[in-house]
Amino acid sequence: MKDKVAVITGGNGTLGSAFAKGFAEAGATVFILGRNAEKSAARVAEFKELGLTIHAITCDVLKEDSVNKAAEQVIAKAGHVDVLVNGAGGNRSGATIMPEQTIFDMPIDEFRKVNDLNLAGTVLPSVVFARLMAERGQGCIVNISSMAAQLPLTRVVGYSASKAAVDNFTRWLAVELAVKYGGGIRVNAIAPGFFIAEQNRSLLLKEDNTLTDRGNTIINQTPMRRFGEPDELISTLLWLCDDRSAFVTGIVVPVDGGFSAFSGV
Repeated sequence: MKDKVAVITGGNGTLGSAFAKGFAEAGATVFILGRNAEKSAARVAEFKELGLTIHAITCDVLKEDSVNKAAEQVIAKAGHVDVLVNGAGGNRSGATIMPEQTIFDMPIDEFRKVNDLNLAGTVLPSVVFARLMAERGQGCIVNISSMAAQLPLTRVVGYSASKAAVDNFTRWLAVELAVKYGGGIRVNAIAPGFFIAEQNRSLLLKEDNTLTDRGNTIINQTPMRRFGEPDELISTLLWLCDDRSAFVTGIVVPVDGGFSAFSGV
């Protein structure tokens, strides 16, 4: 990663900041993109205390003008882009079916908003930054998928559907760019298993940090019998972006403690 330039959307979040740390420690110039400027500034300060330098750009991945301006800032400071990690995404309570609800209680607008956040929020940055990569004939895009894409999870109907779409888009874009712009531009995805982050903490852990019923179900379905640690995603991310992985494109890599391999029997 030395001398490479990496851009991470959602880079001020739990997983996104782990990605930023991994790239910075490997020698890359790192830009984190996020809507919340104060949160991004706090991340920058945290990394500074670790002796790492990252750059923060305020950006809304659902607004084309905002993403274009972010790309312009990256180019102005670094000259080019080698890596894009689409880490922005998440869920909304309105697109989650609670035990006392049914699918008929879900407002369709909430479903659309979750799909926009995860799918459009991946497509738009990919289009903007892939254009810059195409000009140079090289680059690497890594999308962040989910176990919910492969094994639809109860309750999170909007999230599961949108992450499944991210998997499909990953493979589609990998083919599109390789065929039309050469094999120097690669597109892959990582499908994390269950990691404790800000968005899912209350679903998986009680206030005393013991497991909720849902948390217990997940742990029982995970052969390693634990949640993942954000840093455990870094080696997979670096491998996908390494020049020595130049023949790897169009794949979705699970990092899930065996969740996707276990039938429950």
